Amino acid sequence: MSDADFTPLRVTYRYRAYGRDTSLRIRAWGRAEGYPVGERGGIAPEVIDAFFAAHPEVDEQIQTYETVRATPRTPGASPEDYRWQGDIGDIYTVVFVRGLDEREVLRRLGAADEDIRPIDDGDYSYPEGPEIITVRRIGDWTVAIEDCGWRGAQQDVLGALSRDGGEAVAVQRHDYARHLVSYAVDGRLITTVNPGFPIDRRGADPDRLNRHLRELGIDPAADDHIDNPVPAALALAARVTGVTIGPHHLRRPVLGAAIPGALF
Repeated sequence: MSDADFTPLRVTYRYRAYGRDTSLRIRAWGRAEGYPVGERGGIAPEVIDAFFAAHPEVDEQIQTYETVRATPRTPGASPEDYRWQGDIGDIYTVVFVRGLDEREVLRRLGAADEDIRPIDDGDYSYPEGPEIITVRRIGDWTVAIEDCGWRGAQQDVLGALSRDGGEAVAVQRHDYARHLVSYAVDGRLITTVNPGFPIDRRGADPDRLNRHLRELGIDPAADDHIDNPVPAALALAARVTGVTIGPHHLRRPVLGAAIPGALF
């Protein structure tokens, strides 16, 4: 599939730009009209629209911005398969590793043998405590889910996970930094893709996954922002590995590690 074979699904958002004084007026008016408006936080769009409808004299600026929504153009994994992914958390890394069993994946992620144990529902990563990583075998791949951490997305770790003829694909979700998809083969980082802005690609062969991006309705040559970057990232990883994970893969107890000295 070439870049000329499809038109990406573009989504336009429209919003009102206004200052702090107008925001205070909207809150006061909304409360007087019986809307549930708090002193802080966001104001519901219906309240904003109702305020401007009642006050046409208030100056405002309508701004728009456009994104592309990743939508599959060929059969296979879809971003829709990952609508549930927020259940994992706001910050996490999922690593798919071919060629290693569960315990060896944990070791190469930094776990000592004494760290490896069954992980239960009560085990979570905290800044002052250990980092929790769980692993499970799915087909030819071992899938590690790293709770509130990103060591599995680091270049040296991906190199270790993929050396000796293996492969590793990492998807990093981060609520206040970049999301990333990274792909390594035989100890070498092939490409990293920013799924929110896919023209941002780096590595030894940054275009290696372009075919899969096109299959997901993303033009890798376009300066587009993606509307659903994390589900798109997980769908991209699924197309590379052939492994689609679901909510049932979060079930515990499962083998994992509580690694001291967590990476935060």
